[in-house]
This record gives sequence, structure tokens and C-alpha cells, in this order.
Amino acid sequence: MFKQLKALGLAASLFVAAGPSLAQEVTWQIPTSVPEGSPFYVNFLERFASNVKLLTSGRVEIEPFGAGVLVPALQVYDGVKDGIIKAGHSTPSYRVNQDPINAIFAGFPGGMGPEAYITWIYEDGGKEALYDLRAKEGFKSLIVGIGSSEIMAHSNVPIHKAEDLKGLKYRTSGPWAEVMKEYFGAVPTVVPPGEIYTLLQRKGVDLIEWGPPSANLPEAFHEAAKYIIVPGVHQPTFLWEVVLKQETWDAVADDLKPLIEKAAEMTTMEGLIHFYSQDIKALDTYRSGKNEIITLDADFIQQLSDAGKDWITKKAASEKEAGKPEMAALLEKYNAFEKNWSAESSYLIRNQD
Repeated sequence: MFKQLKALGLAASLFVAAGPSLAQEVTWQIPTSVPEGSPFYVNFLERFASNVKLLTSGRVEIEPFGAGVLVPALQVYDGVKDGIIKAGHSTPSYRVNQDPINAIFAGFPGGMGPEAYITWIYEDGGKEALYDLRAKEGFKSLIVGIGSSEIMAHSNVPIHKAEDLKGLKYRTSGPWAEVMKEYFGAVPTVVPPGEIYTLLQRKGVDLIEWGPPSANLPEAFHEAAKYIIVPGVHQPTFLWEVVLKQETWDAVADDLKPLIEKAAEMTTMEGLIHFYSQDIKALDTYRSGKNEIITLDADFIQQLSDAGKDWITKKAASEKEAGKPEMAALLEKYNAFEKNWSAESSYLIRNQD
């Protein structure tokens, strides 16, 4: 991480050297896939807007918009591609159905946790692979958020073993939806984020997953369902990005581009640390309330992880057989890094009882 910290210091010095605020040159209205006020909105998109303003001395202005204001929540990428909006904020999780290679960036069951994942992204080729993928789609991507591990479910029914999932209606998306359907007989339901609480409260679904503990807390899912299922093996971490058309990015002044990119990187680092801090407080709130927190046993966690790894391995193989080898090649690199990380990271002190 020292490379990132050094670069962030350089960006800050460039900001100081810039002196008085210059005239505004670029304005981007950026809608996101979550409602205004959501922790993803505040911690990622609003933080990015603030960091961009800081590092560019106000020459670039980001105007955040909640889901559904400019484009539908799940159509942010399409809105940029079709020219309805200049830039959008969303997650690769919502692109898995269009191209399963996005699952590697979205976070998948059995994949790396945030500590290893953020290292892979910024130090070992992950960021470059995502940006190359988006470039082929005509996008310029800026990673503006990597998250902590999620809560596996807020549930109206207790979950202890694989058999408990069979037939349950589960609000989810991305790779987990596929794994739930194909390996455990659950019935995945995809709805926009703003509709999740009502669906859970009215028992339109049996259980839902959404975000880390602190992202779920203001959504009041714990008030709508008794059980909280952990750990978040289904989504060990996740990524959000801002995408814009390449020609929109090309029109930005060359001296501003590295400052915007550094603002994005700063946002990712700050956002993850903020989630860590707030998640601890949120879990304490859950434990002191009326909810029953169910911690899955090690064997069930391994079963879920193995299913996720099997799913993504088979998906990459089928893509390769169809003449699209990119996913298999990237997954091989991802797995190699994860294997090395797992083998050599035991020197790190992790504060767990």
C-alpha cells in the first residue's frame, strides 16, 4: 500500500501547488444504482465528488443523483452507453448477466476477501484488467469503492444448513443468484435496491442480501426480519465504479485526468476504512437488539464457498469453449494471486478472538 500512499501524497501536493481555485471546466451529473442517502451513495459517490473537487481545485464538479432520477437503477451502464447520461455509478454485479467475466470483479462466493482483493486490484493487475474490459465496451472506468464483507442474509426463517435454502425466495443478484439457483435450489429474485425493504417486510421473499452491516443498518432490514445470517461468504467483498464514454474522458484536460484518477483511488481507500469502522458499530447495534444472529458453521461455509468456486470455474470454461477465453485467463491470474496470498499472509496479525 506504500505506493498508493505515496501517490496520494503527491496528488495532495499538486493540489496545494495549484493555489487559488480555478474556473470550473467540467461538470458531470452522475446517477447511481442506489437511493440518495444510501451508504453506497454517501461513502462512494459523494466522497468521490468531494475528493475530485478538492484535488482539482474545483475545476471538475461531480453532481451525484440517486437511483431512478436520471435513469433506472439497474440501467446505469446502458444509460452511459446510449448517451442519456455522461457518467454513471454502479457495480459489476449488475453486469454479470451480460458478461460473466464481471463476476470476478463483482466478488463471488469463495472469492477473496477485501484485504486480499484490494491488494490484487491496485498492486497485481486487477485494476488494469477491469479497465481493459471496460475499454473494449467503449467505457472509461474509475474504481471508486471496494467494500467490506456483507451480511449473508436478513431472513424471516433461520438458516443453518444447505437444506434450509431449498425453495426459499431470496432477493439477491450477480453470481450468488446463480449459485443459489443451481446448487441449493433457492429461488433468486432481483429487484432494485429501493424496493428491498418492502419486499422483505411483506414477506414477498424469505430472505435478502444487500450490503455490509453498516450499509444494511439504515435500511432497517433488521426491523423487518428476525434473523441475521453471517458471515458474508456469498459476497466477501465488492466493487463499485464510475463509468463514462471514452470520448467524454478524452475531452478532459490532460492535467486533470491524473487528479481525477487519484481522487477515485483516494475514495476507494477511505471508503473501505470507513466501512470497517462503521460495520463494527452496526454489529454491536444488531447484537443489542431483538435479532437472532446465526453464525454458520465451518462446514457449511466451505460448502457455500466450494459451490461458488465451482460455478465460476465452469462458467469460465464454458466461455472459453464458446470462443471467449478472456474470463478463464483472468480467473487463472486471480486464483494464482489468491493462492499465494493464502499461503503467505499468515504473518499478518488479525485481531480475532
